[in-house]
Amino acid sequence: MTNETQVRTLDAGALKALAHPLRVRIFDLLASRGPQTASSLAALVGETSGSTSYHLRALAAHDLIREVEGRGTARERWWERPKGRIDVPGPDEQMSPANRAAAQIVTSEFFRLRHETLMQYLNRSESEVPEGWRDVGVTITTHLDMTAEQAMSLRAELEAVVEKAIARYRGQEGPDVRRVSLRAEIFDLPTPDGAATTETKEAS
Repeated sequence: MTNETQVRTLDAGALKALAHPLRVRIFDLLASRGPQTASSLAALVGETSGSTSYHLRALAAHDLIREVEGRGTARERWWERPKGRIDVPGPDEQMSPANRAAAQIVTSEFFRLRHETLMQYLNRSESEVPEGWRDVGVTITTHLDMTAEQAMSLRAELEAVVEKAIARYRGQEGPDVRRVSLRAEIFDLPTPDGAATTETKEAS
């Protein structure tokens, strides 16, 4: 497994360090926008550079982020998110109430930011989308009737597609290259009513 596809399951210390809405946002921005300084992050999140610097140090203390080698000065450090994926542990009877609450904060904030990013994309006017990109975006939702084993098999297929894309395109540079969001979700619904499969597809 390469550094690009390594998965880190957050331990209790890292989970608690990340369990703050602003830290989750900073962590997400470092992933979506690349290396940043405390000042540039402050401008993005509407906080002071002193505040973002404090939260950056808290994240770095648990190796959630790191300084960019050979870049920046003692007064202005650059920070990046290490390559690879993180896994937030799900609810577990053996988890302490504090850890369970921390996991809930991190998960909820991650998905809130994902929804916010998607809505920003959907609400853009055509003039805001560069020519050549107007037919690229797509969201697909489908509801299927599957066994747990079948769902796990499909999950593995989706993960393989994502990992292949990561290996092929991560770090690519060029005049026509833009940052894109690639997402994959599969989960069971509370009450599977009926056996029919319904599919919707939206493109913009």
